[in-house]
Amino acid sequence: MNSTFEVMWMAGNGPGTAVRSGGGVTVRTAADGPVQLTAVGECGATEEQLHAALDAVADGRWAQLTMWSGSYWVIADRPGERLVCGDLAGLRAVFYTLNGAIVRWASRARDLADGSPDLPLLTARLVATDHWPDHSLYPGVRAVPGGGALLLACGGSVRLIDVTAMPSRRPLAEGAPVFGKALTDAVALRMPGGQGPVGADLSGGLDSSTAVLLAAPLGEVRAVTYSDPYTSGEDTAFAVRVAEHAGVRHHVVAGGPAQLSFDFAEGVPAGDEPCLSAANASMEAAYLAPVAGLRRHLTGHGGDVVLSIGSARFVGLLQAGHRHQAHRQVVAWARAQNAAPGSLWQQVREASAGYSHALAQAAARIAAGRTPASGRVRAWSWLQLGAAASWLTDDGREAVAGLLRHAAHQARDRRAVEFAQWDALYFTGACSRAAAPLDAFHRVRPAHPFLDNEVVRAAFAVDPFNRPCVFKSLLAAALPELPWWLTSRQSKGNFTAWRLAGLARHLPHLRDLIRTSPLAEAGLIDASAAIRSLEILARGEHSTGLADLHMLLVACHWLTNPPAPTPGAEHMEGAARC
Repeated sequence: MNSTFEVMWMAGNGPGTAVRSGGGVTVRTAADGPVQLTAVGECGATEEQLHAALDAVADGRWAQLTMWSGSYWVIADRPGERLVCGDLAGLRAVFYTLNGAIVRWASRARDLADGSPDLPLLTARLVATDHWPDHSLYPGVRAVPGGGALLLACGGSVRLIDVTAMPSRRPLAEGAPVFGKALTDAVALRMPGGQGPVGADLSGGLDSSTAVLLAAPLGEVRAVTYSDPYTSGEDTAFAVRVAEHAGVRHHVVAGGPAQLSFDFAEGVPAGDEPCLSAANASMEAAYLAPVAGLRRHLTGHGGDVVLSIGSARFVGLLQAGHRHQAHRQVVAWARAQNAAPGSLWQQVREASAGYSHALAQAAARIAAGRTPASGRVRAWSWLQLGAAASWLTDDGREAVAGLLRHAAHQARDRRAVEFAQWDALYFTGACSRAAAPLDAFHRVRPAHPFLDNEVVRAAFAVDPFNRPCVFKSLLAAALPELPWWLTSRQSKGNFTAWRLAGLARHLPHLRDLIRTSPLAEAGLIDASAAIRSLEILARGEHSTGLADLHMLLVACHWLTNPPAPTPGAEHMEGAARC
């Protein structure tokens, strides 16, 4: 049974209750008496496969329900029990609250919230990224981390279970074809015949280009590229070449001053959490206009996560006891970065002490007011304290240090490469999830095939130490039919100059945004320190701290622009029956 709705969201109360749902999102169900299965979203299972999976529901083989292509939630019922499950990336999120024996869950944290956002936690995430994956930004509302599922039983019993179901490690030669097929299937799922054209980002980079090249033989694709004097001409040239090679319709949208970042245009909706894309709304409105209203919009989001390893491999080698190999690779990498190998090697050695050690050390540095030196090349670490640490007040340092100490106490041993992969995956999934209201505002329905469960599993299963030290080597090995001039590309432009120009253009408003922020009013952020960093960046003296400032600005904007209201109770489809 299929049906569609207007606003993407889900909510329910405990096990055995009806689910309310919405969002231009497909709902498919299968049932055999009390055993029921619902897939919400883009699920590649056939009707026969959905019905066959009822045996897995009855037996409690929950991870099996996450192994179809696509991006979807699963709600599965058997007598006395309900599973609510998102995806590995957290794009299909699940949140819940506990009140005695009453469990409420939803795909939007704000559906369950009774109060204002948790400002100390928001500050900690600005300073140290997210080391509290089971927390939402709303007090009392818990998050199910990506790769987890909520198992509810009558009487209020709640368990989080692991559904990551990662396959065993594979060498590149064995794992690359598996990844290539998973990605091909993920793109093909979004290209059913006879339903009109799909839109697609085409930045000129490997990830969006690959999605376009895989989609083009399967249906009509309309690709869009943004270009202006501040963005990479090389990227635009690659985008044009890819579009010509694929034979797709291509719009290169020329932007100007009105499309510079950080304008925070009025009338743009806010979501349930800060959204990095909120700073780019005018640019996205311009370049997405040619594909607005199409049934689907392909992106390359997540490609960096599944295709790249980065310098976490050095720490991983040390953890595995391969000291000499790690040192050789650090020295080679340092030379390529024109950096001193000794400093980078010291960073790698410190990171090899482990996750809980890194959290405890960061807490100590924050509490003591010791901020890291800026402007130097850094190797990977479990968390990077950047410019945001220097904006904390005394109260802010105390709050962030306390949260980091608690995270250190709760942390378990992790392998560096696996942590780096999953951490990047969760961040990308959260960014894409937070952008949903903006996507709807621009009238696009994005699909992120690189974030699909089976694509992630196939990529992460490829032995990271078996990959050549070449930029995104997995892609060429997985899809040898891609043009060599694309997969051999070793460069990629960025939007740094564009963002710096946006800071300069909108400087007066951005000063006020920081000065009047609830974070400053609560005494967590020193507005004058943050504004000094803003002014230095706006002058274009350097770009150090730009990412931290971007996150601070979107958080300040979000806090002063309440999210759209939750759909009303009239959308409920039934009542509790457990």
